[in-house]
Amino acid sequence: MEFGIIGLGRMGGNMARRLARKGVKIAIHNRSHEVSEAIAAETGHLACAGLPDLVAALQTPRIVWLMLPAGEATEVALAALTPLLSAGDLVVDGANAYYKDDQRRAELMATKQIDYADAGVSGGVWGLENGYCIMFGGSDAAAARLKPYMEAFAPTPTTGWLHTGPVGSGHFVKMVHNGIEYGMMQAFAEGFALMKGKSDFDLDMSDIAELWRHGSVVRSWLLDLSADFLAKDQALDTIEPYVSDSGEGRWTVLESVEQGVPTPVMSLSLMMRFATQGKNDYAAKMLAKMRQGFGGHAIKEEST
Repeated sequence: MEFGIIGLGRMGGNMARRLARKGVKIAIHNRSHEVSEAIAAETGHLACAGLPDLVAALQTPRIVWLMLPAGEATEVALAALTPLLSAGDLVVDGANAYYKDDQRRAELMATKQIDYADAGVSGGVWGLENGYCIMFGGSDAAAARLKPYMEAFAPTPTTGWLHTGPVGSGHFVKMVHNGIEYGMMQAFAEGFALMKGKSDFDLDMSDIAELWRHGSVVRSWLLDLSADFLAKDQALDTIEPYVSDSGEGRWTVLESVEQGVPTPVMSLSLMMRFATQGKNDYAAKMLAKMRQGFGGHAIKEEST
């Protein structure tokens, strides 16, 4: 056993399950040991109570795959993990991370003769059944070691995974992937909102979504998902109009500014997510007051 996963949330837990389905046994660790034990009981993997236990359970050279939130959680885990590792071991950050952080970490790991790779993973909660799309950066030697695991994670051994280049390139490609995802989602949302607003046509959102799934140039997995939930409820009256944003969308926009490459669709889709989070409320109030000031237009007062 040479492979271990740290972090067993929705993605990490299902990735561990997928390896088990492919006959690959690994060591697993989660901050809540009860989660590790439950998944171990389900999969036959080895549940480890702490990082030292996980490292000790793996034969050298080890592969340790992290599936932790970007930022502090990953930094803390790496700080605790690195002194436990040996020269020749390979650390993979398989969660979402900023590619520049990967480059910094790889340089630090190299001083200890520990290899580092970054893997952008797409597939969400459906990856367990359908396989994951994985784009990863790292050395050729790291890619060779990771190949059998990528073949197990992916939809098929030959599709759905790619060694994109040096360290940082995997998360860079995943960052752009998610920026595109933001734009596609926003376009679908706006289009269906326009159709929903044309009340005199009494359009059926469910029927239209299903129609477009067959032969249309906009057919996609996002449309498949939309058709599924619209078939159950197309009014969406119980849904709060709040959309979170993750780091990748912001990082993509920052990258476009750094390169001077125009990305208006991705940038505006990120801005729209900010707007749903109430971050446009003060600006909207300012607009209402200015309009009242120069034109005497009425404003709506919030009820108390």
